[in-house]
Amino acid sequence: MSNITEARTEDEDLKYVIFCQKGETDAFEMLVERHQKKMLNIAFRMMGNYDEACDVTQEAFVSAYKSIKKFKAEAKFSTWLYRIVVNYSKNRLKQLNALTKREGISIDDIQEVRTGAALNQSFISNSNPGMQMEMREREAHIQKCINSLDEGYREVLVLRDIQGFSYEEIKDILKIPDGTVKSRLSRARNSLKDCLTKVIGDL
Repeated sequence: MSNITEARTEDEDLKYVIFCQKGETDAFEMLVERHQKKMLNIAFRMMGNYDEACDVTQEAFVSAYKSIKKFKAEAKFSTWLYRIVVNYSKNRLKQLNALTKREGISIDDIQEVRTGAALNQSFISNSNPGMQMEMREREAHIQKCINSLDEGYREVLVLRDIQGFSYEEIKDILKIPDGTVKSRLSRARNSLKDCLTKVIGDL
């Protein structure tokens, strides 16, 4: 996204935020429409489960709506919003991990990878059945390896390499130093590559 386009996007967001703070609830629906796809993608990649990601995204939007009057535009609205969905995803993962320990359920059973929601459907629909299956299997391996990363590594990898945020944006979303973002990303990439090499082969 160019700086000009990004500025326009933030200006539009702020306009709807101001309307919403004045009590115009329809304005929040516009904010949801503008950001729900990216919010869901972040949650899905963090969670590895489409249904859980939908629930987390909905909870994040409810939280944002309830606290939107507290938003002071000290940061970009998108940064503020994405920070909420990242935190909700992290909290939900902790709940799932606690459940696995308490109930003895495999984390893979809870975090079933639903690859169809994360793939480019227009490309898949034009592919032959064999290619579709191969892509889904590969996507499942990739998501499983993402799930295996430590939380701190996973979130920077998702935000940078999958969602395409800048280092500055990631620093603001996660509230960590720039150097920490870069070091975690490097380790995340190495860990992901090692995992994928084991399950897929040489990359």
